[in-house]
Amino acid sequence: MSVAAITIVLYIFVFLFGIVIGSFLNVCIYRIPLKESIVFPHSHCMTCGYQLRWYDLVPLFSFLFLRGRCRKCHTKLSLQYPLVEGMNGALYVIVFLANGWNYMSVVYCLLTSALIVLSILDFRTMEIADGINLFILLLGIAATLLDLHAWKDHVIGMFSVSVFLLVIYLITVGRGIGGGDIKLMFGAGLLLGWKGAVLAFFLGCIIGSVIHLIRMAVSHAEHRLALGPYLSVGIWFTALWGTPLIDWYIGMIKM
Repeated sequence: MSVAAITIVLYIFVFLFGIVIGSFLNVCIYRIPLKESIVFPHSHCMTCGYQLRWYDLVPLFSFLFLRGRCRKCHTKLSLQYPLVEGMNGALYVIVFLANGWNYMSVVYCLLTSALIVLSILDFRTMEIADGINLFILLLGIAATLLDLHAWKDHVIGMFSVSVFLLVIYLITVGRGIGGGDIKLMFGAGLLLGWKGAVLAFFLGCIIGSVIHLIRMAVSHAEHRLALGPYLSVGIWFTALWGTPLIDWYIGMIKM
């Protein structure tokens, strides 16, 4: 088998693994707001209670085979299920394409999944679960250990944005920023380093401002916005392409 064929097979494996994890993400998205265990009970239909069998839980394919309906009561299932599964798988592939075959790519894939769950839940509930932020902090510790020669940059990154947000939180008595956003940037800052944290926050604010203004104009969304999804985009982009962008910017300043 040629190198190209082996590479394609590896990316197919990454995608399949990604959609399997994506199936678990759907469980998290549904159960975390309800304060339910993400392990027990087994997955079931939200309408009739039918306990899903293994062949009902094959990511993407079961949804397509069942035509998006419960096997027993035929209730239409949410498109969220295949979309989250497919997105997680596709983004895993992008991570490895952009960052190569290394341990840090595994960290970034796990980060991707955490950010997907965080974004959907924050958009729906205006809250970021502490468990997700703790998981991102643990990924930050792993990233620091993998980049130990630059550990100071990572440690400074924990505070470079989160302290600024904490000041806003205290001044506005919690009206200007959410506590979950502070914790998110604390963990993400450790993962990205201080330069990456600043870039991620900047990108998140720009993207959030543009998209939310459009939403306000088109769908009359309220002024208050969930910042987590936009910070997540900034964090994910920075993790994969932040270093060359930062180097380019620094080079422009020195010219």
